[in-house]
Amino acid sequence: MYEIYGIKNCNTMKKAFDYLNAHKIPYEFHDYKKLGISAEKLKEWASQVGWEKLLNKQGTTWRSLDEETKNAITNEKKAVALMQEKTSVIKRPVIELGNEIVIIGFEENLYNAIHWKH
Repeated sequence: MYEIYGIKNCNTMKKAFDYLNAHKIPYEFHDYKKLGISAEKLKEWASQVGWEKLLNKQGTTWRSLDEETKNAITNEKKAVALMQEKTSVIKRPVIELGNEIVIIGFEENLYNAIHWKH
């Protein structure tokens, strides 16, 4: 079973949910807003894909930060602390099977290329 991480009220998440449901791909939803996210999980993902890929610098949460805060995010430790504090700054969704990241974000072409386990 896949685990999809994100926040419920997000257009990108809606696209991912719609895709998974339409293709009958089983998943459980982990809502950052309700359940938070552990530093260990963020570090695990960062070790696989890099903290820079996890940090959503295109979103409104990042853009609303002051320049001093943005400029201070220079390494994984600082990025993980920010992502724990402001979960909306984590790129969405993150989908994993077990401890293996499948994909970050939503790109239909990429989803179509994945050999999903049903």
